[in-house]
Amino acid sequence: MSLAEDFFIGDDLHPIDMVETLAADHQWEFDRVTENQIAMAVEGLWRSYALTLAWSPQDETLRLICTFEMEPPTARLPALYDLLNRCNDQVWAGAFAYWPEQKLMVWRYGLSLAGGAIASSAQFDHMISAALGACERYYPAFQLVAWGDRDPAEALGVAMAEAWGRA
Repeated sequence: MSLAEDFFIGDDLHPIDMVETLAADHQWEFDRVTENQIAMAVEGLWRSYALTLAWSPQDETLRLICTFEMEPPTARLPALYDLLNRCNDQVWAGAFAYWPEQKLMVWRYGLSLAGGAIASSAQFDHMISAALGACERYYPAFQLVAWGDRDPAEALGVAMAEAWGRA
């Protein structure tokens, strides 16, 4: 039986249960914080990322937040915010934000499951992969702007686009 098929047996189909099984299958470190929230740590190429997925039954939305620590010099914040806007213009789903009080770079995404919609494990896997992929892709640009004193447009040039096709 596949991972997705495991969840279609029975009446209780909770999104966080599906994410928990996905995290276990990937052997990611995770903690089921509450019935409606899970926190994970995932090792990337550039650093470790903290992911939190929370289900809101009232809004019928699964919210993903992927963070990593970042404490740029205060003088570089305007350039970093410019870069964030440029990055967000390039992505189709989700968005970056910087939370200065927590000193965190944040990738946020909300999956609406209104009307009793049911997401598949493949959708959750894609959602998490997209978050990690965006963080990995733009991390070098964030570093160049924050500590390399680079112009946001120039730094964005190091963000590798996804490769399509074959060589």
